[in-house]
This record gives sequence, C-alpha cells and structure tokens, in this order.
Amino acid sequence: MAKRKRGILRKIWTLLWCVLLLLILVLLVFRFAPIPTTAFMLQSDYPVKQTWISIDKLPSHMPLAVVASEDQRFPDHFGVDFAAISKALSQYDEGDGLRGASTITQQTAKNLFLWSGRSFIRKGLEAGLAVGLETLWGKKRILEVYLNVAEFGKGIYGVEAASQQYFGRSASKLTMNQAARLAVLLPSPRTRSPNNLTYYLRQRVDWVEVQMQQLGPDYLKSIIE
Repeated sequence: MAKRKRGILRKIWTLLWCVLLLLILVLLVFRFAPIPTTAFMLQSDYPVKQTWISIDKLPSHMPLAVVASEDQRFPDHFGVDFAAISKALSQYDEGDGLRGASTITQQTAKNLFLWSGRSFIRKGLEAGLAVGLETLWGKKRILEVYLNVAEFGKGIYGVEAASQQYFGRSASKLTMNQAARLAVLLPSPRTRSPNNLTYYLRQRVDWVEVQMQQLGPDYLKSIIE
C-alpha cells in the first residue's frame, strides 16, 4: 500500500514538473512574440476585439496613465505589493470583503492564465505567476502585454482596440486626457465608457492626470527605454 502511494505521489510530482516546464516554455516564447489570446478572452461573453501594438509606438503618457491609476509602485516591486496585500487582508479581517490589491504584474498574470473572481486560491496562483513574469519577462514586457490584453469594454481588449472604439484613432495618437480616460475604465470596464463619464469618474480622471504630473514624464523611462 505504501509503495502504491509513493508511486502516485511520484506521478503527481512528475505531472507538476511537466506543467511548470511547459509554463516556463510558454512564457519564454511570448517574451517577444505577440500573444494571440488569453484566458479572459477565451472566457469572454462578447466578440473579442484586439489589435496588438508595440509599447514603443505608444505615447509615454499611455503607460504612465495606467501605472498612475493602477500601480504606482510598479517600477519598484517584484510582482507582488506586500504592503497592499497586508492592507487588503486587514480590511478582510474587519469584514470589508476580500479586495483586489493586485499589481499590474498580477493583473497581467490573471488575464493571461486565470479566471475572474476573488479567492485565496486564485490570489496565490496569481502571485506565483507574477513572480515568474517578473523573472522571465521584466517590467517593459509586462507593461506592454498588460496594455494589449487588459479589458477596456465589452469584448474590447488592449489600448489599440479601445482607442479605435472610443476615439476613432490609433493608440499611438492618444492625448494625455484620453489616456487617463482609458485608465479609469480598468476596474470595471464593462460598465464604464470614456465618452460618458459619471461625476465620480470625471474626478477620477482629474486625479489620474494630477498623479501623472507628479510622477513626471520620466517616471517609467528606465523601464520603457
């Protein structure tokens, strides 16, 4: 019986190692190549619109807007913001529910490989994948992928598709205000539009623009260049 259990455990470990090696291979391949689809796109209830655009073709204020809105410590952490997680867990213990506290790297990992919803299991997988992305890809590639796979509306993925949909222009020609208006969609992209902002979202856009100015145009220079 003990021998049989050891055999089963050996098979499980072999399977896990094979999955890990396959994941590493996939990440290495897509370190440079455009990513054709994601777990979130495959789960979408709407027709998917996405056009890949290189981060080098985007105005610098587009990635800056997303970082200012979503993850201002993006240049400094290694995929997981432990201070934000600690705060979220504290709020959870106080009965506020499990909040996001996800970095841009974690959101990228979630969009690529996982599912929506909030649970400790998914959060654990998300954090592990985020560290892997930081190790194998680096900041620039993570930010580039995020800008191309994040959802900005019902079935609208990536800043290029979003810019074409909402503003009728390529993301390469986005103004600072338009970039900020896209950035505020990210928490709830299916219920928000940059062309029909509520009073709260208009305030949020103003806040993002102030944050962008305070961070400065060179905030992401060491990452992007």
